[in-house]
Amino acid sequence: MVRTQRIKGFSATGRPISTPTTKFGGQPVWLAGPQWPISAAWDRPMRFVGQIELGPVIGAAGDGKVAYVFVTHADHEEHFFDPDIIDPDGGENAVIVQPGGGYAGPVRPLPTGPGLYGVDGSEVEFTVDLRPADEPDSMTDEELDSLPSADRDRCIELMDGDKIGGTPLFFQGDEWPEGGPWRLLLQLDSNWVPFHLNLGSSPRLFAFVSEDGAQGRLLVQDS
Repeated sequence: MVRTQRIKGFSATGRPISTPTTKFGGQPVWLAGPQWPISAAWDRPMRFVGQIELGPVIGAAGDGKVAYVFVTHADHEEHFFDPDIIDPDGGENAVIVQPGGGYAGPVRPLPTGPGLYGVDGSEVEFTVDLRPADEPDSMTDEELDSLPSADRDRCIELMDGDKIGGTPLFFQGDEWPEGGPWRLLLQLDSNWVPFHLNLGSSPRLFAFVSEDGAQGRLLVQDS
């Protein structure tokens, strides 16, 4: 079994969070110097999605580390969408780990930049209600399909939904990023969150971190 933290809800903070705790929106609380990733195609700062404490995800290797998640994304009422946002190596998303993490793409030393916004365009920031749970170990599509139907349905139920850590529930084939080995950092169905995050028509975001806490990757599956 694999330990996960299921996201049971989002709570608006009402004021900026200034500690390196898990959160969505607002501005990153950098542990080292600012490393704001820049879109490869648009030469503009990516949008900050959130930050996640790594200790609960990878254990001792993640103690004192934070992963910062970014995607290339339009401003409110700006009409563009970069399809490379789904690709872990497309230059339009980033997972920055601090301290000591490596990232191959371009960055700028910007302490602040574009963050999440609500449907009215206002900036938003949320803490999350996390509930620990156990999930099945990672398995291939073939292994999952070979289970008796009741066991397969139960595994899918346990792996489904928004969460930090745990086992990814891919729906377009096993799509681990190259390199690794990887641990799931974040699984998020972005159409069902209390902020605007356009990742496609029916998307699921998967962010990953290496087992040594040195780097991260992000991909999106979209039906």
